[in-house]
Amino acid sequence: MSLSMVPLLMHSEQVPAGARDAIRAAHEASSEDRGARLEAAARILHQETGLECRDARELVGLSGVHDCG
Repeated sequence: MSLSMVPLLMHSEQVPAGARDAIRAAHEASSEDRGARLEAAARILHQETGLECRDARELVGLSGVHDCG
């Protein structure tokens, strides 16, 4: 069993609104679109909170090394 932070991030006032919106959209998206929406959420978390890209990606449930650009 893995722990997901997504439900907490989706509803936390401490998370930038754009990231919350992207996480909600990913939750409601088809499997084909989910990854792109999670990528957007990670990018927003990285840019607006100062989290390391790797950490932001992990929080939204993505793994691997990618640029948060």
